[in-house]
Amino acid sequence: MLVYPCGLDVSSRSLRFPAARLREHHHRIGSRWRRLPAGRQALLTLAHLRHGTTYAQLAAGFRVGTSTVYRYIREAVDLLAALAPTLTEAMKTASTKAFVILNGTLPPIDRIAADRPLFSGKHKKHGMNVQVITDPFSRLLRASPA
Repeated sequence: MLVYPCGLDVSSRSLRFPAARLREHHHRIGSRWRRLPAGRQALLTLAHLRHGTTYAQLAAGFRVGTSTVYRYIREAVDLLAALAPTLTEAMKTASTKAFVILNGTLPPIDRIAADRPLFSGKHKKHGMNVQVITDPFSRLLRASPA
């Protein structure tokens, strides 16, 4: 596999935030050695979330195994998901606003034809339904689990 550098169109602040959470987590669990430091793990996770880069491509680019890529992404996503407000907190915040915007989207997923419950007839593809609540300034208040 050929590896090449590419640009990631996110701010450095978007990298520093998950990197700091990962460093805190590694310190809290007493992790003494990692194949990639927290900053590189955060970059790996952002590349996957932003561009949908496959585990095999990330593994080649970061020179780690695909199972390591899976574990690192899962760990980072779980840490970020734990920071999200609960539905009760989101509703409490929404009640202070003049109005909120409720919208839904269907992120595509890779599934086989046997997974009929995950197939959207409207979009003619497999996907997971995600509902999002934002305030009038488009700041995210809550995103439902897929």
